[in-house]
Amino acid sequence: MRTQLFPYANLIAGILILIVGFVFHWLGQLISVINWEFAKKIGLQEKKALPEYVVYERGIAVADVIIGWIYGVAAIGLFLNCDWAYKLAWIPGVILIYHGLSFWFWTGNQNKAGHLTTSNIFRVVWFLANFLTGVLTIVVVW
Repeated sequence: MRTQLFPYANLIAGILILIVGFVFHWLGQLISVINWEFAKKIGLQEKKALPEYVVYERGIAVADVIIGWIYGVAAIGLFLNCDWAYKLAWIPGVILIYHGLSFWFWTGNQNKAGHLTTSNIFRVVWFLANFLTGVLTIVVVW
């Protein structure tokens, strides 16, 4: 039996991975890969993005779909308190930290270039959701 950082830490980390990682990243990016125009229409992708940014964003969407299914598997394993899930959850933990940081700097650079594509409130909330979920996951599975 694994010692918990705090009661139900595995469940909280699992829920956050499931919501932020699997639903928002994997499912959202899957919709984007399948139908980019629909993803823009429902707000998953930026409507005003420059064409050179769209090329990068589509590549990220494909990469997220390829790796993001692991988030769901790790979350389910954490719900069940399986030992293997604590090893597997390192992947979403690290990737979510990366997502938070890369989004923060990506949107900051877009803003500096005069291409505001997202609100500052969303920028802060999305950064914190990804970054803090990643950090909590790493701390819980350590």
